[in-house]
Amino acid sequence: MNTLSQSEMSKLMAAAEQTIDKAYEPYSRYPVGAAVLVDNGKVITGVNVENAAYPSGLCAERVALGSAVSQGHRNIIAIAVYSPKGDISPCGMCRQFISEFGADILLIFQWQGALKQVPIKQLLPFSFDHKMVNA
Repeated sequence: MNTLSQSEMSKLMAAAEQTIDKAYEPYSRYPVGAAVLVDNGKVITGVNVENAAYPSGLCAERVALGSAVSQGHRNIIAIAVYSPKGDISPCGMCRQFISEFGADILLIFQWQGALKQVPIKQLLPFSFDHKMVNA
């Protein structure tokens, strides 16, 4: 499993932070930005997009990953998640969504005053995967 340097983590987190003003969060007032690093070094961002029918909203992580996939990227290295509200890590639905693209994808997020780097398999150790669908 690869890891990112402190500088690489900071750059990816900065990309997530720079998207915050684009978040659509009229209900929760909880803006979230995400930045996905793909294998060719490109960074693709996304923000949360809420909806009056709450379950229809999208988290920033899924927006960013969806954008990466729609641009033809499948080899995801890392994803940073940022909110100016403070500590944040991907929700359960996003953890499952991220794990679809690899157990070693690194999650970068702020937690208790420190920048964390954790592989998705550590945050979701028993994820549902393609082997279970094709069983």
